[in-house]
Amino acid sequence: MPETSNHPLGDALHRFAEASPGDPEVHGFLGFLASAPEVFERTHGPGHFTGSAWLVSADGERVLLTHHRKLGRWLQLGGHADGDRDLARVARREAEEESGLPELAVEPDIFDLDRHLIPARGNEPAHWHYDVRYVVRATGSEAFAVSEESLELAWRSIRAIAQDPQADESLRRMAQRWLVRSP
Repeated sequence: MPETSNHPLGDALHRFAEASPGDPEVHGFLGFLASAPEVFERTHGPGHFTGSAWLVSADGERVLLTHHRKLGRWLQLGGHADGDRDLARVARREAEEESGLPELAVEPDIFDLDRHLIPARGNEPAHWHYDVRYVVRATGSEAFAVSEESLELAWRSIRAIAQDPQADESLRRMAQRWLVRSP
């Protein structure tokens, strides 16, 4: 594996690799982390790290999804690191900003990884998002507020997502991962 010692994300990726042997993304994420110091900045041409939230209800049965304004798809909440190397903090911040939910708790361990190509748009060339996903729990009110980044938000059954062949592939994977780990 590439040199990523003494980096909290590197340590977290190594723990994720041990907990999820065979996950195809880990080595690529470690290599990207070691590739340049600017990987947390959206100005880094080849791509950058993002942090996302698998935002689950207090009972663990539902996840809050956004109908993403720019992409026109139902996805998890999340966004750019903008220089922040603590992607769990990024995931929580993005979940708060995009949902309006104030009482959120983030789990420190990585829940899922997904590298996906963002198509060129306007003056912005195509680039990769190295999305590190964390479980974030709603611990208070579940009454959300739709931000300008979303067309709408909705609480969705995790079981239904896991079984829906029309759902985004990464959402299905996270739903299935959640159902395996949930009591």
